[in-house]
Amino acid sequence: MKRLKLTIIMIVLIIGVTSIVDAKLRVVVSYNYIADIVKRIGGDEVKVTPLSKGYKDPHFITPRPSFIAKMRKADLLIINGGQLEIGWIPPILKKANNPQINPGNKGFLDLFSFIEGIDVPKDISRAHGDVHPDGNPHFHLDPENILIVSRAIKDKLIELNLSKKEIFIKNYEEFSEMWKKKMADWRKLLEKFSGKNVVQYHKNFDYFLKRFNMKQLGTLEPVPGIPPSTKHVLEMIDIINNKGAEFIIHDVYHMKKPSQFVNRKTNVKLVVLPHDVGAVNEVTDIVSLFDEIIRRLLK
Repeated sequence: MKRLKLTIIMIVLIIGVTSIVDAKLRVVVSYNYIADIVKRIGGDEVKVTPLSKGYKDPHFITPRPSFIAKMRKADLLIINGGQLEIGWIPPILKKANNPQINPGNKGFLDLFSFIEGIDVPKDISRAHGDVHPDGNPHFHLDPENILIVSRAIKDKLIELNLSKKEIFIKNYEEFSEMWKKKMADWRKLLEKFSGKNVVQYHKNFDYFLKRFNMKQLGTLEPVPGIPPSTKHVLEMIDIINNKGAEFIIHDVYHMKKPSQFVNRKTNVKLVVLPHDVGAVNEVTDIVSLFDEIIRRLLK
């Protein structure tokens, strides 16, 4: 009888350990581009839940009660960082009461911490608009940075599930090889714009422009998050007329009237570019995000 009880206990323990080892890691991410990278590296070993929609303004995501439940069950929370989520992730984290995924703990990953930020302000003041103290947070629009953060994601998945290390490494290496080939193609396609002047509405694409050697004349927003005044728009028109510009770049979520007005007055091409997976119908993953950006620039 004792041997039977011992056998039953051992079976239960083995089943329990096996289920823990084989269970999928529950990963919650702030944005869709992160979700796609995690799926590519984690494969069948992860269950990924993005919190935002790709067509939304990433600065202003409305927290929902469902977000709390998702974070409460998560093994890992991955954020873009650079204080891009500062207005909505912290209150959800607090209500979820899941210490494992709090900043500084094992189940938390801030991707911006692996990036060398640009546009770091010399002083912090509301006079500068919605300034990010750590620098411009839209780093993922430089394709080189995708390789950096994908490596960080691979390392974190291994840390949380060492038994699947070989799978994560294999998937990462395949993704990395594919991505490097795509980057070579993108560089070749964008060579014609190297050194060209560009105007943006908002500073979404600073990393992208820097990577492909395009020069930013300015933004239609006088400072980040502040709608353009008539005076500022007219000043930008004068700058464009004097120096010339290849594009006026606009995102999918800000009002387009100022950019459309400048387009009419200067006859400079207005291009609406996606910033995340799901921002437009054509962008279904991280690869098609850059394919579509470049297709629209070349169109």
